[in-house]
Amino acid sequence: MQILTVDIGTGTQDVFLFDPALDLENGYKLVVPSPTMIVHDRIKEATRRGEAVLLTGHMMGGGPSQWAARDHVRAGHHVYATVDAAKTFNDDIVYVQTEMGVKIVSDDEAITLPDAVHITLKDFDYVALAAAFATFGVRLKPDTIGVAVFDHGDAPVDYSDRQFRFDYLDHRIREHNRLSAFAYLAKDTPLLMTRLKAVTASHYGSAPLVVMDTAPAAVLGAMFDPVAASHSRALFCNVGNFHTLAFRMGPSGVEGVFEHHTGEINTAKLDSLLSRLADGTLKHADVFDDMGHGALMYSTESFERLPVVVTGPRRAMMRESIHKPYFAVPFGDMMLAGCFGILAAMADVLPEGEVRVAIRESLKGKTGKPPWDA
Repeated sequence: MQILTVDIGTGTQDVFLFDPALDLENGYKLVVPSPTMIVHDRIKEATRRGEAVLLTGHMMGGGPSQWAARDHVRAGHHVYATVDAAKTFNDDIVYVQTEMGVKIVSDDEAITLPDAVHITLKDFDYVALAAAFATFGVRLKPDTIGVAVFDHGDAPVDYSDRQFRFDYLDHRIREHNRLSAFAYLAKDTPLLMTRLKAVTASHYGSAPLVVMDTAPAAVLGAMFDPVAASHSRALFCNVGNFHTLAFRMGPSGVEGVFEHHTGEINTAKLDSLLSRLADGTLKHADVFDDMGHGALMYSTESFERLPVVVTGPRRAMMRESIHKPYFAVPFGDMMLAGCFGILAAMADVLPEGEVRVAIRESLKGKTGKPPWDA
């Protein structure tokens, strides 16, 4: 049995191939450049050569790829994109055309641009991963696949995408109050979560697909660290390259949450947010008015101090924190926290069967209390 999990971030995509016949620490893994960084580098190469660029395929993560496309146009070169590909940069195609200078083309028109450097966009590239594993003699034939990406969702016109994202977080917590609520079978993915839907659209093959949001996946995975799991109540903070998400977890589940842009915070600000998350005084406006997504408290209990568990690629921001945090290393690998979280969530959302049983059996007892029961 194989279960392929892929956690796609801004800097890297982290890959874990689960085999129940192996201890989790012995599972095969890859940490390689993220899809958006790969596209970024390909566009930069085209800029150096002065060549036009054609983007087709699916909506995917932006950031570095968008910056490269913007710089390419500013350098006096053409960027052509189909509608689906252009939504990588903004759901508003008019913005992509007028503000970025990208020329929108139909699928038929794209065929007529043979001189442009053709880059196919998609977050999940199964063929590339299969080729990478094959180099080392591993035949990739997963029974199930789990993929995590960060999704702002498709906010209505004139509605803040930051508020829309936080409304989504709030809705899922209130409805289910468990981190696996941010994972879906492909067929159940909400239509408004357009990046998750794009992953499902790019998937082919018979293996069932589960998609999930990256930040809750990382926090859920961090809970498998035995020290982190030993606390009945704690703050879990994922400091990502672009976004920082923190949950206050207690015996009843999620007691509070905030999400901010990592680039807008420093150690002192993050310390303050975590302190207010612990004592229950954190307000939505404290984060939203500071260019973050928002904050909500679901419990009125107040604590002067709670254990702080940190994960994420920019976790070094917390090394001098007043909270003296613990840096989680689930199954010996912080970079794969998201993959372990995806795996745990799959045990919740997959239908009953041998795959679900295998995941639960492998994870059971690793922390003393499975995170999905928290």
